[in-house]
Amino acid sequence: MELAKARQEGFISKHSSDNSRTNTKKKILAVIGIITKFGRKNNRLAIRKAWMPTGAALKKLQDEKGVIVRFVIGRSANRGDSMDREIDSENGQSNDFIILKDHTEVPEEDPKKSKLFLIHAVEHWDAEFYVKVKDDVYINIDALGASLANHLDKPRVYIGCMKSGEVFSEPTHKWFEPDWWKFGDGKSYLRHASGEIYAISRALAQFVSINRSILRTYAHDDVSTGSWFIGLDVKHVDEGKFCCSSWSSEALYFVSVVVS
Repeated sequence: MELAKARQEGFISKHSSDNSRTNTKKKILAVIGIITKFGRKNNRLAIRKAWMPTGAALKKLQDEKGVIVRFVIGRSANRGDSMDREIDSENGQSNDFIILKDHTEVPEEDPKKSKLFLIHAVEHWDAEFYVKVKDDVYINIDALGASLANHLDKPRVYIGCMKSGEVFSEPTHKWFEPDWWKFGDGKSYLRHASGEIYAISRALAQFVSINRSILRTYAHDDVSTGSWFIGLDVKHVDEGKFCCSSWSSEALYFVSVVVS
């Protein structure tokens, strides 16, 4: 019903629209989607041991701190094969997956995965923020939550380690961008958050959900996400503590996970 209303009125912020209401239910601060793949079970196990609660503690995290954490994965190109069954079995034990049934786990489809996660998350959870994380990243959930809480007054905010990398036009290059010519001089991407971790407010996630059919993806998922918000009244927050190279003696938000 809210999405239908938003289609008529334009995407709105839950934070601003809820100020006049009295709601005793614990609000969800963030939905964290950990983008994972087949063959990455060791990474998932490492994350569960390091920072992601399991079992009853996962529900407790939601109830007490308003944070939902889930692994995000699609389906095998050969639906129902051993890879699908392994994920179903793992999820049956852990119950901590979002399985995107319309997404096929092949490299060329990777840029669409973040969009599908955001669509799924905003339709299932009413949160202030939606966070995308890679499965080789450690997170300090309390520090992340405190950082996000600092931006509750910004209805359309995009938080991350902002960058603008080189566009590669050579088809043989690992990071080849078929649409390289669309980026101005064809040498630099638009400003966007690094793909390791970024967060967007509910209003922006809602915008992605509503406009899913016309928001295109490029060769890389982080560039794709950044492109959706160009031309919108969006606050880009360059958060240095979201950068892999950042290190703070007071709070380490995340570091790369070393898993073979």
